[in-house]
Amino acid sequence: MATPFAADGSVDLDAFGRLLDYQIAGGTQAVVVAGSTGEAHMLEHDEFDRLLVYAVERAAGRIPVLAGTGEAGTAKTVALTRRAQALGADAALVVVPYYVRPTQEGLRRHYLEVAENGGLPVVLYNVPSRTGCDLLPETVAVLREHPAIIGIKEARGDRERIAALAELVRPDFVYLSGDDGSAGEAMLAGAAGTISVVANLVPRAFRALCDAATGGDHAATGRCHAAIEPLLKALDCAPNPIAVKAGLPVLGLGLALPRLPLVELNDGPDRARLHQALSSLASLATVAG
Repeated sequence: MATPFAADGSVDLDAFGRLLDYQIAGGTQAVVVAGSTGEAHMLEHDEFDRLLVYAVERAAGRIPVLAGTGEAGTAKTVALTRRAQALGADAALVVVPYYVRPTQEGLRRHYLEVAENGGLPVVLYNVPSRTGCDLLPETVAVLREHPAIIGIKEARGDRERIAALAELVRPDFVYLSGDDGSAGEAMLAGAAGTISVVANLVPRAFRALCDAATGGDHAATGRCHAAIEPLLKALDCAPNPIAVKAGLPVLGLGLALPRLPLVELNDGPDRARLHQALSSLASLATVAG
């Protein structure tokens, strides 16, 4: 989930609640609070706490709430995961340590520490384009043996990686796509679902894609992907979540403001394409109020 901010820069819990309700009404089966799309690294500690508590209370057991708890250091990651557990999260989404570029052995030991001491089920999160480090499938194969490591969000959407991760799926370990553009292909190959950016704006349309792909319907998956593809392309105009936040006001789900060093999407052609793509989706419903 994106984190809406008010005009004064504070967290807008009312808009956050509307966004959460919109997700549930649209068929979203779980939400991530304070992930990369939620501008996790721009949040203060008390804001993380308030967002997570609010989400857990508002979801009221209807869907699981995952907390983004990945930090660059292992001790900090364990501490944040423990805090998320105390605040009621159902699981932790733990990104590969960013900037420090650990080895595969370092990643193995990092995730085992979090699994052993964080107090929550762990979903691994690999996004090399942002972290500068790639969690390789052979390391994932070792990590999935820990009972607290329950899955992976894989943001590499190339076919080789999709195939490698699909081979690791089993009843106690799920593969979730982390790339909207290749999500249909990943789910047709065996991914159980997608942790999505575009679903912030069009949860019902994205749920239709998930249902088609996890059901093995190639033709329906193609049609669903074609329907949302203009919006996916429009969202690529700026670093996430700048563009997805620009779509929030159209839906009555908050302002378009990110936090520095991110800046608001310009009022030129990029914003116009985004709004056009949103309006073209027949399943889109404004939920203002």
